[in-house]
Amino acid sequence: MKDGFIKCAVASPTVRVADTTFNTNSILSLITEAAGKQVKVLVLPELVTTAYSCADLFLHKRLQQGWEAAVSAILTMSQDIDMLIVFGSPVMVHGSLYNCALSIHKGQLLSVVPKRHLPNYQEFYEKRWFSTPREGNEEVTLFGQKTWFGTHLLLSCTSLEELVVANEICEDLWVPLSPSTSHALAGATVITNCSASDELVGKEEYRRSLVASQSAKLVCAYLYSDAGYGESATDLVFTPHDLIYENGQCLGESFDVSDALLVTEIDVQKLQLERVRLQSFSTRPEGYVRIPFTLDVGTCTLTRHYEKAPFVPSDERGREARCEKILRLQALGLKKRLEHTLCKSVVIGLSGGLDSTLALLVSVRAFDLLGLERKHIVAVTMPGFGTTKRTKGNATKLAQALGVELRTISISKAVGQHFKDIGHDPKALDVTYENSQARERTQVLMDLANKLNALVIGTGDLSELALGWATYNGDHMSMYGVNSSVPKTLVRHLVRHVASISEPSLKKVLLDVVDTPVSPELLPAKGDGTISQVTEDLVGPYELHDFFLYQAIRWGYSPAKIYRLACVAFSQVYDQSVILKWLNTFYSRFFSQQFKRSCLPDGPKVGSLALSPRGDWRMPSDASVALWRAQLAELGNL
Repeated sequence: MKDGFIKCAVASPTVRVADTTFNTNSILSLITEAAGKQVKVLVLPELVTTAYSCADLFLHKRLQQGWEAAVSAILTMSQDIDMLIVFGSPVMVHGSLYNCALSIHKGQLLSVVPKRHLPNYQEFYEKRWFSTPREGNEEVTLFGQKTWFGTHLLLSCTSLEELVVANEICEDLWVPLSPSTSHALAGATVITNCSASDELVGKEEYRRSLVASQSAKLVCAYLYSDAGYGESATDLVFTPHDLIYENGQCLGESFDVSDALLVTEIDVQKLQLERVRLQSFSTRPEGYVRIPFTLDVGTCTLTRHYEKAPFVPSDERGREARCEKILRLQALGLKKRLEHTLCKSVVIGLSGGLDSTLALLVSVRAFDLLGLERKHIVAVTMPGFGTTKRTKGNATKLAQALGVELRTISISKAVGQHFKDIGHDPKALDVTYENSQARERTQVLMDLANKLNALVIGTGDLSELALGWATYNGDHMSMYGVNSSVPKTLVRHLVRHVASISEPSLKKVLLDVVDTPVSPELLPAKGDGTISQVTEDLVGPYELHDFFLYQAIRWGYSPAKIYRLACVAFSQVYDQSVILKWLNTFYSRFFSQQFKRSCLPDGPKVGSLALSPRGDWRMPSDASVALWRAQLAELGNL
């Protein structure tokens, strides 16, 4: 349960209608299997002790004796098992019969939650057998134990404070105002649903959408267990459909399979952090009883998948759709800025690298939306001491293929004069050597924009802003930064996407830009004319930094948790020591470079994360990194 992870499972045991002995054995078998897999929360279907489709047999004393024996057997068997077990069974309370979800831990019956919304339409007749419960809770004696019976019960784990479990049953999910809504507002982070949903054409998709939507809306984990094989086929067909969702994300799904555990880990710490951020769960509805239970604390082995590139959809169709959406948002942002400023021209420093290429492509789209001629887009290539033939050539080809104006303004003489003015030795290839070039380029762009009544379009991306990989008041500055919320790992895909829908000559140059190493080209080229200053050799792989950025800023995870997740995601790519090295770099740079982010130019937010000081990210420029580095040091000593 380290880092807020808890191993959970749902399953659909095969049942026989009204054969509680057979059903008990099916249930106990799955509990035993789940215990062997270190499952801590197990959810089984609605009325699983009897089967859902018993109809009028529910009213017979012999079946009542059967389900009582079944529950007693589960209680006895679970005494030595450290697992919260949630399953459905009929329960008699005060002379009335209820369709209930029972929660058991180590032989203790923690709670009995009755189904609140009994379907009584079309093929359903539950009100014929079961009573609708009154709102509220009461202590009762059931199965030889004192327990809580009611509609407003939460199971609160004392050893993992973020784990708070609440139950609803089948139809409770399908109604306009599900009980899980008030459960979540009262603090539940995990909702279990013991269900027996018959199968019809189109119902599978709708069921999936309900669970996905509810888990996203409530920022919760949703564990949905459907009835297994063996239910009566007199008028209906039941096929198991088990689902585990976390905040709208599917962690596991099993369809048409009985007697098999669907196992994964849910991250209740993540859910709690997101709720704190949203501030939508601060209400505490009255009438809830919290029932404590304790799970043994231990490290939960992670089996769930973590994408190496969290900003980039893994499937091609989703990736192409995401790219097209982002390009449109960038273009619409620039379109609005041009309309507001009455500017009909833009100036872009075009290096032939990824970021400036993307900024140019966005500008072209914005001009097309405005009906402006592309010749008013002025792309400026400014060769300096590190410019290579490859990047300069690509800049020229891009401008020609897109029909924009290209100007070449060498900065070598101006920077050389500047070195003389400030007394800098041009042989000293230090930060002054590099930043003088970046600032000279920005001065050229700004002054040219003034001359043309144009806007300077910024090219810096989200990853560079996170690391502070920009020259203050150099490439750090612009009049509108179209790439400001696009991470480096996504920039490459955006350019590649445009290449895939472009005519051959443009496609060829765009693909070469994609294959060019990322570099500011501020140091002299190698003897063979190739790039000598490769960014990722200096600050680390952008795929790692984008992963760190997403987990740290989007979810607020600690360095230790990010390191753990990175080791899972990149297990086949980097050694753990390499991951730790660059994670140290990430935190050092992120904290020390906040002053650059505190004065960023405007730019459109296109995804779930941005670092604008006017929007997503507000941080003191002099905040200390000590706490974060201390935890990283502990990791290094392991």
